[in-house]
Amino acid sequence: MRHGFVLGKFMPPHLGHVHLCETARQLVDRLTILVCWLPDDPVPGPLRLAWMKEMFPDCRVIGHDAVVPQAPEESPDFWPIWRGIVRAAHPEPIDMVFAGEDYGLRLAKEVGAAFTPVAPRLYPDLSGTAVRADPWAHWESLPPPVRACFARTICLHGPESTGKSTLSAPLAAHFDTLWVPEYGRAHCELYGTDLDDAGLVTIGRTQSAMTRAALPWCNRRLVVDTDALTTAAWSLMLLGHVPDGLFDDFGKADLYLLTDIDIPWHQDGGRYFPDPADRQRFMDACIRVLEDAGATWVRLSGQNDARLATAIAAVEELRP
Repeated sequence: MRHGFVLGKFMPPHLGHVHLCETARQLVDRLTILVCWLPDDPVPGPLRLAWMKEMFPDCRVIGHDAVVPQAPEESPDFWPIWRGIVRAAHPEPIDMVFAGEDYGLRLAKEVGAAFTPVAPRLYPDLSGTAVRADPWAHWESLPPPVRACFARTICLHGPESTGKSTLSAPLAAHFDTLWVPEYGRAHCELYGTDLDDAGLVTIGRTQSAMTRAALPWCNRRLVVDTDALTTAAWSLMLLGHVPDGLFDDFGKADLYLLTDIDIPWHQDGGRYFPDPADRQRFMDACIRVLEDAGATWVRLSGQNDARLATAIAAVEELRP
């Protein structure tokens, strides 16, 4: 059995890293990937470790978080230290070391393995430093799990019959990205509109799950038609309280677009509150949950064209 070894920070993983590891795994029977980090790294080490495990589930992916010298000039014991680290991570003899940089040759000699340089000039302008400086400029070079970290989520939020679904599709189209539809509508069409705590928790948590599932595949931005905060406002209107568990696994959006009640209410078969006083109470509940969550939000008022223009301008300000 041939054992291969890859060492890196993967901060964050990009197309060059994926190519390196995919090449290595095809040339050995078992590949070990050692992900190293320091406590103050700009991208947390455990997150990088989770990404690499997700992308290479058939490899042995190990993390190393001890504070040790990062370059030979930092310590005369650099290579003995790193020989010990590699042997602890990979006690079996290593047959092949893979890297896209020159350090791989010395590392291979230190551990008694052959060195395979993997296309060091295939991605000459791609580096972790460059990706961290401007991840959106390198979007096509980011693996889907990493994209989810650098994407920005925009949520349409507001009372019923205020144009959230109407705005979602054109807003997403303007930014050439995906949008996640409202789960609550589908749920109520199937199970009815007599909602209790359990039903509202199911709606909120399913909406959160749909958002997480879409993030790796969006184009820098993801538009979401409502989220658990909107469900919380619904809960206040229907039950007078927010059910326990609604915010389990909830990730707050980067921007909320609050749709105003200055357009007519229309019944579509699943709406509850036509009375102007109730609409205002619903609007107040929507604002309350945003403020309680410390959310960033912008109010959308006027007709659809004006709302879309305001939304586009607000979304354009978002950056990683």
